[in-house]
Amino acid sequence: MSFNEVDRTQVLAEALPYIQKYYGKTIVVKYGGNAMVSEELRRAVISDIILLNLVGIHVVVVHGGGPEISEMLKKVGKESKFVDGLRYTDQETMDIVQQVLCGRVNKDLVATLNRLGGRALGLCGVDGAMLRAKKLDEKYGMVGEITRVDPRPVVDALERGYIPVISTVAQGEDADTSYNINADTAAAKLAVALKAEKLLLLTDVRGLLRDPKDESTLISELQLSYVPALVREGVISGGMIPKVDCCVEAVRSGVKSATILDGRVAHSILIELLSDAGIGTMLVN
Repeated sequence: MSFNEVDRTQVLAEALPYIQKYYGKTIVVKYGGNAMVSEELRRAVISDIILLNLVGIHVVVVHGGGPEISEMLKKVGKESKFVDGLRYTDQETMDIVQQVLCGRVNKDLVATLNRLGGRALGLCGVDGAMLRAKKLDEKYGMVGEITRVDPRPVVDALERGYIPVISTVAQGEDADTSYNINADTAAAKLAVALKAEKLLLLTDVRGLLRDPKDESTLISELQLSYVPALVREGVISGGMIPKVDCCVEAVRSGVKSATILDGRVAHSILIELLSDAGIGTMLVN
């Protein structure tokens, strides 16, 4: 079936009320997983972000960089170690995390956004003491728990028309050091501080499935009050628990909605925000 001009017009007409709904509002996108690794998906995400910015939606990008950190550790002959799903971060690993996240990954992302027609500005959580943290637990090493968020550097960038791109390294409050911060957690905390309309977590799964082996069992919308029961039933388990927790915290703290979104689908951000269909699992209060 060919996609003709009438179809294109229909798509644009369908997008209009959503553009009006989100115009002038802030959307926080946690960018990671396969969408960062695949060049095709990377370009789709970047073009989605630029389009949203051009139609007057304030987009803030918070990124991880797990594969790149693992790759660099391998190059220096150091093995990646994880505890409860979090990267164990000793001093040498922290140095590499800071170099990779605040350096290469952040600046490559900014350069790609600028090259494709956006106006991006790279920031690290340490800049302007935007993210402050204390040590989460000795067993994780230099992994931090966010204690304070100062959104002013991000707000300043948005007011000047930039797309802020933020790497998740925080300034220590309990020691003269930097801390590695989970990107989902940082995105949720920042969304709250910015009074964002929506939080999008790009992941490598379709969303929350009632049956993990059956993608047709996607839960498209979830009220926060149903979350504890789904945890007890094992529907929310493993790596999905911290993601859902981030969404719950964000929505409880004033963000209108949070969506766990499949970053493996090209243009999933536009489908979620600017169409009647929507994809992924949206958590609402």
